[in-house]
Amino acid sequence: MKILAIIATLIGTSVVAQEVNIYSSRQPELIDPILTAFTAETGITVNTVFLKQGMLERLRAEGRRSPADIILTTDIANLNAAQQAGVTQAVNSEILNTTIPASYRDPDGYWFGLTSRARIIYASKDRVSLDEITSYEQLADPIWQGRICTRSGLHDYNIALVAAYLTHYSEPETIAWLTAVKANLARKPQGNDRAQVKAIWAGECDIALGYTYYMGKMLSDPEQAEWADSVNLIFPTLANAGTHINISGMAMTAAAPNPENALKLMEFLVSNTAQNLYAEVNYEYPLRSGTPASDLVAGWGEFTPDPTPLIDIARLRGRALQIIEIVDFDG
Repeated sequence: MKILAIIATLIGTSVVAQEVNIYSSRQPELIDPILTAFTAETGITVNTVFLKQGMLERLRAEGRRSPADIILTTDIANLNAAQQAGVTQAVNSEILNTTIPASYRDPDGYWFGLTSRARIIYASKDRVSLDEITSYEQLADPIWQGRICTRSGLHDYNIALVAAYLTHYSEPETIAWLTAVKANLARKPQGNDRAQVKAIWAGECDIALGYTYYMGKMLSDPEQAEWADSVNLIFPTLANAGTHINISGMAMTAAAPNPENALKLMEFLVSNTAQNLYAEVNYEYPLRSGTPASDLVAGWGEFTPDPTPLIDIARLRGRALQIIEIVDFDG
């Protein structure tokens, strides 16, 4: 009987081991097709907990008892914060290191980008010509006074943009630029990126900051498609270097109970299969070289990404936040 019990325990352990657990801030419909493909290929069950907020706090509270193997999230800020909090571990994978360009992963392997999105300018088709604004610097030009909409300056997306500006310009120059941008706002910062496009459609402003993938989301919504049709997408440059981008990404948790399966999933997420699914489902740009964007996204035009390593931008987020508060951007 003892032998049978031991065998049953071993069988049970084997079954349990064939799983991987994810904490994700990405909406389920955006990643479920990819995870389903992984299970079909490997037989490994994927358990996902969707956490719109509080992922880092939960991981800290759970400590070594956390069931999570992998975190999936957006914005370099969240990935860097998880690393700084000690809730992730370094991963050394030749597949990940050779597939994901160095500027889109942590140099020590604590996080890896999966897809990118460009922070672009939405511009009214009726009131703004395509060549009227071509850089982030021009957002400070007085010709845009009372014509710009944006979400809160304290949101991660805009903190990242100010941090990117800081990688090219001095603090006094960045403060002067952001002060001038604030003077050009048509209204106090509010709403999300899609709300800015709605404001352009409604005639409240002429240009707005937003991420590219929101265009895909709006076009797939019958009500919001009309907003999307009212704007052009302009890919501005920063210091003539390229367009500011951010990422969605992944990291293995420090407490991962299924590290081998976690690594299999991480490597699958940078495969041709997964990267093509990302392109079609998420309206984002795959980071695997040679994987094309979807036809819809490709139709928005070509651009050159700012080559600044995202880790350099992440390191300046604290100072960027201070500058936003000095300027009182939301005030």
